[in-house]
Amino acid sequence: MRFPRAIANLIEAFSQLPSVGPKTAERYVFHLLKSSPEKLENLAKSLSELKANITVCPNCLAISEISPCAICSDSIRKNGTLCIVENIQDLISLEATKQYKGQYFVLGGLINTIENVKPENLNIEKLLRRIKQDGFTEIILALNFTLEGETTSLYLNKILQTYNLKVTRLAKGLPAGSDLEYADETTLATALKYRVETK
Repeated sequence: MRFPRAIANLIEAFSQLPSVGPKTAERYVFHLLKSSPEKLENLAKSLSELKANITVCPNCLAISEISPCAICSDSIRKNGTLCIVENIQDLISLEATKQYKGQYFVLGGLINTIENVKPENLNIEKLLRRIKQDGFTEIILALNFTLEGETTSLYLNKILQTYNLKVTRLAKGLPAGSDLEYADETTLATALKYRVETK
């Protein structure tokens, strides 16, 4: 016996999410079947609003409800420091430490030869335009200490050395191979505080 089409379609849709296999997707669907119509309506509404109420900040390329985002709009944070992160999750993790008062730039990924992600697939050209335009004095490379993060940092560092500014990296209090998104706030705060200048 096969699942009805509506159930099978939803299982297939959930299976496309990261770390969700067919069995987990199936559990999600049958949990939803037991939920009240109100809960299902709220879920459907939240999903439909996800794209409708979200925009991308033209300055830092972070997702936001307003454009430019609250950080880019804050004149107090225009202190000449730009922190480069891979994604919005890393930005939020760094913000949670309350140790950094500068601006951000979301790179949109990392160089990854296995997955064929090249420098031209990232927001590097936009980054360089922003650096020229806003006259930053320090760039912080806040990328994961993974092979991809190290490769991207080396690539960016080489490019940024041609500019008259200081380039730093987070201190390696973060474990090698870890993701910023999953680091605790104390570790991230220490890494930010004791960041080191690249050579």
